Amino acid sequence: MAREKKLVHKVVMTEGKRNIIQQLLQEYDIQTAEDIQDALKDLLGGTIKEMMEAEMDEHLGYGKSERTDSDDCRNGYKSKRINSSYGSMDIQVPQDRRSSFEPQVVKKRQKDISDIDQKIISMYAKGMTTRQISDTLEDIYGFEASEGFISDVTDKILPQIEDWQKRPLGEVYPVLYIDAIHYSVRDNGIIRSLAAYVILGINMDGKKEVLTVQAGDNESSKYWLSVLNDLKNRGVKDILIIFADGLTGMKEAIAAAYPQTEYQRCIVHQVRNTLKYVAEKDRKPFAADLKTIYHALNEEKGLEALEKVTAKWSEKYPNSMKRWRENWDVITPIFKFSMEVRKVIYTTNAIESLNATYRKLNRQRSVFPSDTALLKALYLATFEATKKWSMPIRNWGQVYGELSIMYEGRLPE
Repeated sequence: MAREKKLVHKVVMTEGKRNIIQQLLQEYDIQTAEDIQDALKDLLGGTIKEMMEAEMDEHLGYGKSERTDSDDCRNGYKSKRINSSYGSMDIQVPQDRRSSFEPQVVKKRQKDISDIDQKIISMYAKGMTTRQISDTLEDIYGFEASEGFISDVTDKILPQIEDWQKRPLGEVYPVLYIDAIHYSVRDNGIIRSLAAYVILGINMDGKKEVLTVQAGDNESSKYWLSVLNDLKNRGVKDILIIFADGLTGMKEAIAAAYPQTEYQRCIVHQVRNTLKYVAEKDRKPFAADLKTIYHALNEEKGLEALEKVTAKWSEKYPNSMKRWRENWDVITPIFKFSMEVRKVIYTTNAIESLNATYRKLNRQRSVFPSDTALLKALYLATFEATKKWSMPIRNWGQVYGELSIMYEGRLPE
């Protein structure tokens, strides 16, 4: 198959363009590409000033050198610093005595005539701090942007965050994952740990969807009930299974908000929490033994495996298997499904890949200056991570088929 030729826009060199270039070369003594940028920057400032002069003429109703009986007239110039595609620059804005002149080419409170806002938001989304962004803009683009200015730009997305947090959701989500990542946030001069709770759903089409991201430190059944009720208010009528680690009050909140929903403890977290207290040399064989529990054919076989693992390791690590027994009622839902389906919905691949994006924020910022700064970073990181989420998860047809049988009548045929 022949390769398609890439269409290239051909620049047509007219006589007028040649004359302009010759004048530029003569006027600015251009020797380098940097000289060209400086020349264009100077011309941009001059062009803006001339356009504003024409706007002032129209506003007053007479030209600069004309006489008039009007009680309004020109009243000098006011210097203003703006950001452009060629860097920061000062322009002279004409003033009138009544202060009624409203320039349009660069409006009164407008400080930017480039796409710098989008550059700032893009860098913020990648986890850069306001100081890093300020330094980068200065080094690469020649913009003089204070940290306060950058914070003001990113604040523009706060209404978008609010709209996104309130957007309508689907009526049924077969699977929901809830996880927490902890960040350090400055609060009145004190650094405290704040949890960001992420709720990721698998929708009816088998596609991943972040339902909400919330920052809070009030983990309790009352807190989780408010979170789940918020999902209800946004249109979620049913959830088949919710996967979560041992978040305080989660089990009770699910029972109150969605009584039919099954609560499944995250197996990966269950294993990690067990191995956390096991010596390095024993972790590999211990992990292999734990796998015999959650890979068992059914609950009965799983319980037998639990007994064997407990008997083998309890003398050396007395409390290692305690949580398995305590959480057995929220571990057992796993045994309903075939091994193929377990691999798809009971692994944490879906949310772990998302969390990897959130963890980058921790690596790039040791402390967030405020709760709002954390929320902005999480929101932008979420959209950065979910840009390419267009395909359903692997083997969704088989997963949906088994879920339809196990939870009869709760999924559309």
